[in-house]
Amino acid sequence: MLLNFSFSENAIGYIVEGKMDYKAITELKAAILKKFEEHDTINLYLEDNNIERFTLDAVFIASIFPMQHSNRLNKIAMVTNRKWIHAIANFNKVLIGKDMRNFTVDKRLDAISWIASD
Repeated sequence: MLLNFSFSENAIGYIVEGKMDYKAITELKAAILKKFEEHDTINLYLEDNNIERFTLDAVFIASIFPMQHSNRLNKIAMVTNRKWIHAIANFNKVLIGKDMRNFTVDKRLDAISWIASD
């Protein structure tokens, strides 16, 4: 399941729960691409709400999406307690040179505050 919300005009957030499979990642990708129709660039907040399982294709698509759209992403906040997701985000940060920050779930308010600010 994908829950979305806006922090400000160009700052959007998604909370993902259930399964992160091809269907879920495609839905998330489509929602972000729709926001690109409204805004040239966005700040993106992504939160893992105890996702039950991940499929390899979903992880791959989620890993390459920021690289494909790096010119449209200002800041990305990853909120999860999974260290391997933080590692992938750190790898993407090096590749795309964007302001990406990892937060644990107990620091979600810090993430929200950071992503909503310009």
